[in-house]
Amino acid sequence: MNHAECQKMINSYVDWLRQGISVEEVGTACELTTPFLDRHNDHLQVYALRQNGKIVLSDDGYILSDLRTSGLEVDTPKRKIVLDSVLNGLGVRVEDNRLLVEASASNLGQRLHSLVQAMLAVNDMFVMAQPRVASFFFEDVRAFLDSHDIRYTSRVKLAGKSGYDHGVDFLIPKSRNRPERILQAIATPKRDNIFAYLWTLNDTRAARIADSNEEAEAYAILNDQETSVGGDVIEALNAYRVTPAVWSHRDEYVEALAG
Repeated sequence: MNHAECQKMINSYVDWLRQGISVEEVGTACELTTPFLDRHNDHLQVYALRQNGKIVLSDDGYILSDLRTSGLEVDTPKRKIVLDSVLNGLGVRVEDNRLLVEASASNLGQRLHSLVQAMLAVNDMFVMAQPRVASFFFEDVRAFLDSHDIRYTSRVKLAGKSGYDHGVDFLIPKSRNRPERILQAIATPKRDNIFAYLWTLNDTRAARIADSNEEAEAYAILNDQETSVGGDVIEALNAYRVTPAVWSHRDEYVEALAG
């Protein structure tokens, strides 16, 4: 591409931005609707308010509130570190649950752009990146076990009858009243994840029965914070003698896990 074509591309992008932004007065603030979309395909909105001689731009709490509604609280040290690393690089901070920046007339455009980029980045980092969601759900399950004084060992490798080692999230030791219990935190209860866990159980149960002459109880902790768990998932787990412990009903399983 030559210089003229490159310049035409830049002009086209700027025109798209300009045509895609609309502004309305909301009380003493300006509500800017941008052409950028969040994970719900809704247009991101920014609110501008003049305070103490400066212009404060914020998302009015939308991004973090939306994550909370999806079941992702930014309330652990690990999550706060991830959030801060995203925001600090863009000069954005959190105040009263809002993502915000301060701007002047001379840098208003740049600061607006930084805030929108932060909104997109936080939304993407916490919700769309599935490995991170899985990590966060594992933390949630561990905190749940700790809150009920349930004994466990986390991130355990178990040898299978096939000769392969398998990783499981939590292993609760045998007690006087109950056999050993294997727990897997499944952040996205889809077919592939479920069948991977069932293969692990099938292989490790055979090996452990040979050692202890008693079959371990198995649980799949299923994350239903964002989407409901399908009936086919429940049926598959039941068929392999696995208790489908849906996260929204987790308190129902405390007695069985703590015993």
